Amino acid sequence: MIVEEIINKLGLQVISSGDTQQEVTGGYAADLLSCVMAKAKAGNVWVTLQAHPNVVAVASLLNLAAVIISEGIHPDLETVERAQENQVTLLGSPQTTFAGVGELSKLGVGGA
Repeated sequence: MIVEEIINKLGLQVISSGDTQQEVTGGYAADLLSCVMAKAKAGNVWVTLQAHPNVVAVASLLNLAAVIISEGIHPDLETVERAQENQVTLLGSPQTTFAGVGELSKLGVGGA
């Protein structure tokens, strides 16, 4: 499954569009950046409440397929600009992290 399919099937808001044709290798959910850095894998979709520039740095470093920011939280302009500069796909969802992970699981996206 590619990022674009997840966007369409879950009705996610595109905040910053990177490579939406990237293959998704799995998913990871956490709000501690150190956990994500230790356990998320390249190509994963990361679901988090965090919406600051360090999220972009971690996503770029790990070559994550996308970051889904849950609970309707919107990143500030600096974060969006960094995401665009680094071609990181930031997506928004009104759902809780728990519900979003459940929806990804239904689509066949497995854990990291």
